[in-house]
Order: sequence, then C-alpha cells, then structure tokens
Amino acid sequence: MSIPFRMHTIVAALGLAGAALLSTAHAQIKIALVIPTTGALTQYGDMVKEGATTAVEMANAAGGINGKKVELVPVDDACEPKQGPVAANRVVNSKIGYVVGPVCSGASIAAAPIYNNEGVVVVTPSATSPALTDGKNYHFVFRTIGRDDQQGPAAAKFIVEKIKPKKVAVLHDKQSYGQGIASSVRDDLKKANVPVALFEGINAGDSDYSAVVTKLKSAGVDFVYYGGYHPEMGLLLRQAAEQGLKVRMMGPEGVGNPEVNAIAGPAVEGMLVTLPADFSANPKNAAVVKAFKDKKRNPSGAFQLTSFAATQVLLDSIKAAGDNPAKVADHLHKSSFDTVLGPVAWNKQGDLKSFDFQVFEWHKDGSKSVANK
Repeated sequence: MSIPFRMHTIVAALGLAGAALLSTAHAQIKIALVIPTTGALTQYGDMVKEGATTAVEMANAAGGINGKKVELVPVDDACEPKQGPVAANRVVNSKIGYVVGPVCSGASIAAAPIYNNEGVVVVTPSATSPALTDGKNYHFVFRTIGRDDQQGPAAAKFIVEKIKPKKVAVLHDKQSYGQGIASSVRDDLKKANVPVALFEGINAGDSDYSAVVTKLKSAGVDFVYYGGYHPEMGLLLRQAAEQGLKVRMMGPEGVGNPEVNAIAGPAVEGMLVTLPADFSANPKNAAVVKAFKDKKRNPSGAFQLTSFAATQVLLDSIKAAGDNPAKVADHLHKSSFDTVLGPVAWNKQGDLKSFDFQVFEWHKDGSKSVANK
C-alpha cells in the first residue's frame, strides 16, 4: 500500500502554511483545476476547489513534493460539454500534466479523449457517468467517486426497502449525467416490481415546470426521482408544493447543493439525496477536517473530500514515480492508496473498485442527516 504525505507532519507544519506557500511564479508542480467558475453550477466547482486547495496547502506546508512546491491552476469549463475540449486544450497548451476535475460528466466525457491522447493524468472527483470510462480503454483517466450504476442501485434499494411507494415517476434533465442515473434507478425499480408510471425528460434551464407537475398529479404517483442538478430540482419541489402535490422527491448528488434551499424554500424539507458517505465524520480524518475548518471551508459537502482525495493520489504518485505524467498514470493503475476516503484502488478503466454512497435527508435550514425512511 502506498501511503500519501504523512498527516501528522502536515498538521505540525500547518502553522507555517502562509510562509511555505510559494507564489505562482515559483511553483514547480502544476495541477490544473478544471471546474465551472461560470454558469449555473459554480457551487460544485467551489466544492472541488476547497478540497484540492486544502490538499495542496497541506502538502506545501509539509515541504512540498520531493522538494517541489505545488500550484493549482484554475481552468473554467462552465460544466458545459462544448467547453470541455476548450478547457482541455488550454491545459495541454499550458503544458500541465495533471488535472483535478472536470466536475460534470458531460464536460468530462467531451474532454477525456484529448487528455488521454495528450498524456495528461485526469482524476475527477465528481463525474459519475459510466459513459466516461466504459469501453474507452483510457490509460490516463481516473475518478475518486463512484459511478451512476453504483449510485443508482443505492437509491433504488432505499426507495424499495424504506419508501415502499405504490407508483413512482422518474424524471431527468436529458443530459449524460441526469438521464444516465435516472435510467439506472428506473431499471432497478422495475426489477423490484415497483411500478414506474412515468419516465420523462425535462428541459434544463426552464423556469416553469407546472405542466410536468400536472402530469405527475394525473399519473397518481406517490414518489418522484429526479436525475439532474439542483436548479431544476429546486423548482420541481417548489412548484409541486404550490400546486398541492404532496409527494417526496429524491435525487443524486447533483441536487445536494445548499443553493437548492434558496430555490425550493420550505418545500426542500425531506428531500432525499444520494451522496458520498460523510467521510469528514471518520476520526482518522480529524487533521484534515481541522485544516478545512481553519480556513472556514466545509469538509462535509458532496465533493470536498473526493477532491481532496483526487489531489492526494496525484501528489502521492508524483512523489513515488516522479513528475512524469506517464509514470504517474502507471503508478495509479498498479497501486492502492490510503486516502481520506479510506483505501482506494482502480480497475483497468480507471473506475474505483468500490465506493460508499449513502442516502441523506435534506432540511430547510440547509443541514442534512442520514436518512432512515
């Protein structure tokens, strides 16, 4: 097992972080942080940035990697599939060999061939679509989060065993991520003989879903699963409440954003969401959690610690194999790592061999709790 930079050393050095962090001009190892800094999904970029930044600060405070300081270079792709290749070419043209990101599945799928062909090591902490890796034979693309076909069954299992609905509607946003996970949930519900009365796409970015809500009411559903992101989920929740449709709704980690509260208002209470397990609650991560909180960052969000882990495995591999992307990719494929997520290792196509998704209940005050029913 390959152990990343020692946590106790990092903690001891945290007080020196300000002095140890080098300016952009003097950084010696560059990692591109490919995130949405514009568009509707910037909050997810913020989560990933917090995780990667904390990992880099801790590594630099402990002396860097093989005596070299590390710099994160933000690159915006707006979580848009059309912008994914543009961002990838910016990374390649900047001669940066490592990427934490991209954040969204659509942009990741579009950009991955460029990164792989150009020998840039990519570790996405948040892109969950199986289409990113299935059948691609990429050598340079990895993720530190589970896939939709791991997350979907976790959601369906909870619906079947805890909710026990009589008739379900499954909605999605017609995009790679949303439709993929919605299809996974639908298929597992059907296998469990749970009637799916409606499987339908909505248009992301619309402001009025009243026609969809009317259709849900007419279908007589008592539970709704939505595959997509928080802007649409917030509107579905609010407009369903306004029309008197009293059904519980559930979504994937893409809806697990504090901004959903501002959109849905009180109707968000009781929303169910599958998220990575709360790794911040693990006592082994106390030093990392402290580093987050010292900088007023949230270690318990959807992607902060998966992003920390993505940065962690890159830095650990650079330390072991040298600052050489091809050797780093080889090291990632053959190694197991002790991370904030626990032990991680990948199969041949860069997917984690296992990952823990849990179901949480969202509350109107912005907090969440592990769901029991």
